[in-house]
Amino acid sequence: MKQFLDYIPLLVFFTVWTMDERVVSIAGFERTVGGIFSAAEVLLVVSILVYGTLFLVQKRLDKFQWITLGGVVFFCTLTITFQSVTFLKWKAPIVNWIFASIFFASRFISEKPAIEHMMGHTLEAPKELWHKLNNYWIYYFIVLGIINLVVAFTLSEAAWIQFKVFGNLILTFVFVFAQMPLLAKYIEVEEDENTSDSTSEESV
Repeated sequence: MKQFLDYIPLLVFFTVWTMDERVVSIAGFERTVGGIFSAAEVLLVVSILVYGTLFLVQKRLDKFQWITLGGVVFFCTLTITFQSVTFLKWKAPIVNWIFASIFFASRFISEKPAIEHMMGHTLEAPKELWHKLNNYWIYYFIVLGIINLVVAFTLSEAAWIQFKVFGNLILTFVFVFAQMPLLAKYIEVEEDENTSDSTSEESV
């Protein structure tokens, strides 16, 4: 559910971008709706609303949500102020590289790597595996940032927007799914232990 809420601003951004530019009147004020700059305005507003609501409901945002929100506010504000899409094109690469930096730094400033902080409550796995997965995520965020940068500055605006909204999601899904074989046996062990405990209790 939380992941879906995090994705709402991008879906609204894409919807507004696909609209033909038109001037609409709202409470006596005329605004242009449609196109990249209108979409950036909507992305900024909807992101603040969504993350603000999450903060009110959860009483907190995790560090990655704060970074995502900060990136949207910073780069969308520059894009709207200077009417230059270049700023928005830098958002995804820089945010991904910040994520990579956090995962890298967690190896030295915390007893647990960042990925263990995120997933450790769902399963028990050896420390070596958590460090290996953490390294994978570091490489992934670095590469994903480079891919976003190349797509943004070498392909058409349409291709960049589509990759920004859907490509990143697909790549992340594939990357997460590819890690399942490494984690599956620890999930199965946990399930087997629960089954064994239940069997023991029934026999007693």
